[in-house]
Amino acid sequence: MAIATRQQALTLYRSLLREASKFTEYSYRMYAWRKTRDSFRTNKNVTDPQQISYLLKDAEENLSIIKRQVVVGQLFGEGRLVIESRSSKFPTG
Repeated sequence: MAIATRQQALTLYRSLLREASKFTEYSYRMYAWRKTRDSFRTNKNVTDPQQISYLLKDAEENLSIIKRQVVVGQLFGEGRLVIESRSSKFPTG
């Protein structure tokens, strides 16, 4: 069960980062990326199965929120800033 939960968490983490990279607005993109990374790092040592289940459910809800907001941002957004690099989706470091 622990291996399945770990794999589920990693898949969810990658999905959150992938969706966050789709934000057209730089500040939203970086906020979602940073929040995802920090949340997973903070909770990486949780061992209680109920707490893990709650955290995974919360992350799935956040993923659906990000997906919805990405669509809204693409409909009404202004596009990328001039200073943004098109080749880099995530900040380094």
